[in-house]
Amino acid sequence: MRRDHFELEVHNVDWVESGEPPAEPRVVIDFTGPEETLTDRLTGADGDLLDASETDVTFRLQDPLDSSDATGVVSVTDRITGDFLLELNEDADDVLRFVRAAREYGQTTDDDGGRYSVVIRVDGDTVATYAKSTFLVYDANGSLLRSKSLIPSGVEL
Repeated sequence: MRRDHFELEVHNVDWVESGEPPAEPRVVIDFTGPEETLTDRLTGADGDLLDASETDVTFRLQDPLDSSDATGVVSVTDRITGDFLLELNEDADDVLRFVRAAREYGQTTDDDGGRYSVVIRVDGDTVATYAKSTFLVYDANGSLLRSKSLIPSGVEL
């Protein structure tokens, strides 16, 4: 699967700066390639679609964070095997803004580690929806940026 087969939209992040009531941040990833290809990747060894606890969402910078036009790769991976289920290129500022919204949303709810959802669609039809509370951000060298990541309290990495 090619990265350009994916489009990413974020929802419910503007409230952080506008002062509107908090809303759970949501990322929608739309795949425009063959449905079977994506569905196969999202299916576990048992033949069922992976659930939220079996996936991880990460962002790996490709440029230094202080670069004005830093970009990186958003990935959804299989937590058990480490296999990449999907990857797409995104601007670092947009991703970090999303992580900030998820962190702040978590502070307004009982979940102090943050909370957000990921919706994966094929040509507009929802294939999977994951409720997540962790979003790891890595620099271009592969080192975890804890201060930029969304890590629930009590979780050790």
